[in-house]
Amino acid sequence: MAFRLFVPILAGATLRERILACIGATIGIALTGAISGLAMGGGPHVALLVAPMGASAVLLFAVPASPLAQPWSIIGGNSISALVGVTVAHFIHDPVMASGLAVALAIAAMSFTRCLHPPGGAAALTAVLGGPAVISAGFLFPFVPVALNSTILAALGFLFHKLARRNYPHVATPAANSHGTADAPAQQRVGFRPEDIDAALTTLDETFDIDRDDLERLLRQVELQAMVRSHRTLLCEDIMSRDVVSVSEQATADEARQQLLDHNIRTLPVVDADARLVGAVGLRELTKATDTVKSVMAKAGTAWPETPAMSLLPVLTDGRSHALVIVDGERHILGLITQTDLLAAAARVQRADKGLAAA
Repeated sequence: MAFRLFVPILAGATLRERILACIGATIGIALTGAISGLAMGGGPHVALLVAPMGASAVLLFAVPASPLAQPWSIIGGNSISALVGVTVAHFIHDPVMASGLAVALAIAAMSFTRCLHPPGGAAALTAVLGGPAVISAGFLFPFVPVALNSTILAALGFLFHKLARRNYPHVATPAANSHGTADAPAQQRVGFRPEDIDAALTTLDETFDIDRDDLERLLRQVELQAMVRSHRTLLCEDIMSRDVVSVSEQATADEARQQLLDHNIRTLPVVDADARLVGAVGLRELTKATDTVKSVMAKAGTAWPETPAMSLLPVLTDGRSHALVIVDGERHILGLITQTDLLAAAARVQRADKGLAAA
């Protein structure tokens, strides 16, 4: 409890994420100032960095998934707001009235141009109250240094997040139907629907700092975790097939195809000379084979024996995966779980639940 004040208030925040944010902000702000200085030249009256860049860096590096932290939000939000602020200051000379009107109009302008960015309010205020450097820049101020700073910072953020293997610019990737039809993916045909999210947001009548598609992904994951928790005692090792048919990576395509047909299976694990799992093949992969299985094998989906069985649902209902290989720490095959295995287990659990409810 002594360190309660230091517990992150952001959902999903971890120590690693916060350290990355600090490193990114350090690099981003320092290089933005340095590059802007090279582009604009030095001098005591040249504004190399504007204060809103500090707030932009917080969003860009600490919450890169936020809709308010995307590249267009940073560049457009700061630049458009600064232009609004300069325009208001040009026509209204009372600083109090100009400040309030500049921030209000900046919010409106960012909203209409779909680049809402909180530091934009500070950019508008800076344009009104910025002092000699801003006044001397005039209508150039929204472009140099504001747009220049914003563009450099967003570009550095893009590079940093790519190196850190983060999804930036953040794009929500909802599940798609892999069969190319108009039906929703299997995992989205049960439970809540997209219109339920819209109705809930309308009922709450509030604005949340999360993309709507991200909200749907989060709720579906919550739904899955709740189901896994309620059936946590059913593990992969409880339902997996143990007599697994596999093929050597040096086997020919004809040999692998014959094994699939003989055993009436759709996925064939591929093993190396030490009997370790190295991939998987099905009839689709084998149609492209001209040599050995190794040349066409795909990455095999795997799980551990102690993995809750119901947590495999998203993978085995994605329309692409028909089975998962259960392996140990050295990737030796222990078993196999197919869609049929999971369906049978789910039906058994449902019958058990109904029996308990009736009792």
